[in-house]
Amino acid sequence: MKKQRLVILGGGESGVGTALLGKDKGYDVFVSDKGIIKEKYKQVLIHNEIEFEDGEHSEEKILNADLVMKSPGIPEKVALIQQIRAKGIPVVSEIEFAAKFTNATLVGITGSNGKTTTATLTHHLLKQDLNVGLAGNIGDSFAKQILEHDYENYVLEISSFQLDDIIDFKPHIAVLTNITPDHLDRYEYQFDNYIASKFRIAKNQTKEDYFIYDGDDEVILDWLKKHPVQSTLLPFSLTKTIENGAYLDKENIIITIDNNQIIMPTKNLALEGKHNIKNAMAASTVAHLLKIRKQTIRESLENFQGVEHRLENVLKINKVQYINDSKATNVNATYFALESMDAPTVWIVGGVDKGNNYNELFQFVNEKVKAIICLGTDNKKLMDNFGGMVDIIIETQFMSEAVKIAYKVAEAGDSVLLSPACASFDLFENYEDRGRQFKDAVRNL
Repeated sequence: MKKQRLVILGGGESGVGTALLGKDKGYDVFVSDKGIIKEKYKQVLIHNEIEFEDGEHSEEKILNADLVMKSPGIPEKVALIQQIRAKGIPVVSEIEFAAKFTNATLVGITGSNGKTTTATLTHHLLKQDLNVGLAGNIGDSFAKQILEHDYENYVLEISSFQLDDIIDFKPHIAVLTNITPDHLDRYEYQFDNYIASKFRIAKNQTKEDYFIYDGDDEVILDWLKKHPVQSTLLPFSLTKTIENGAYLDKENIIITIDNNQIIMPTKNLALEGKHNIKNAMAASTVAHLLKIRKQTIRESLENFQGVEHRLENVLKINKVQYINDSKATNVNATYFALESMDAPTVWIVGGVDKGNNYNELFQFVNEKVKAIICLGTDNKKLMDNFGGMVDIIIETQFMSEAVKIAYKVAEAGDSVLLSPACASFDLFENYEDRGRQFKDAVRNL
């Protein structure tokens, strides 16, 4: 029998992981990247004798595929994807491809905000008692982990772009942290298209599976009314009493599943802020479902250190706290950051705007922000929205300069917050690069 031809578009973490797993499973594998593949990934492909190209897409080597795995960064409207679709060649994401080669229990976590923290925290709660991997949009690729470890359980952080290209993928436990407008440039500026994409995480679930979601999120509640899912529903809430799921009662999180209740005090939670109580509820509900001991859950919630680039305290210099929230790539994430500020704030904001509406930030900017530093190639929208609210608003295109300006403007007792509310691709490789440059600039003050 002729080998099935697997063509992989994108030679990054998920692409190379899929190439390795595909080769191991007997596919004829070809990797194509329109950009330049990083040297570390090239070496892996060469070492494993996997054919690849970069700097171009050779159509004759791609359009003869039996199956295409595309990087989540490639939009559907790209001409090459349209050609592949027109030929009837199936296009899948890494999680769809890889999940077929494991019998592990899968926990899939998605949402506009909080998914990285919730996924990392869930993994932290489970790893004491279970054999568990952390993958998806985070860490080593899911496909590569299946090849090298094949854990009995996986916590997967999953973006809407990854969910767009699933067919049969089904997590036993799905978590939806929240839905706010994001990535609308990829969804024809239609919020409903983006909501539908997020709900794909539950589309293949049955009544034996579980769907954990924010029971205070009107967008989720409205969608569920019109598009019911098959799985067992376990909402979490800060404001309502929940019979099956999790809720906040004064200082305690109460989690009930099938009349089996556990109580978790919030006073010693390592993570601060209301949004992190929700992240803790979601993660603890997963842990309770998977029979993790109450004591383990409690201790793990208390010693969890959080996620890099998410409200990360960097340094205090001259009594000014510098905070790295580079992972705030949309308005809602920045909303949580500004909400949690309890000192006058110098706010560094900007980047690639994805159709942002800044209105919900106005109350916090008026109350808490003393100066704004716009860090992007095009700052007009920020200047128009916030120019009249603060005395100082300055533009720059260099992180080092942004931090030096903040240093001059901030006084003892203030905070300097990098929370961009935008994607990073105008001036930086990605949000991690942006966050690291911020931390380096602060340390060099």
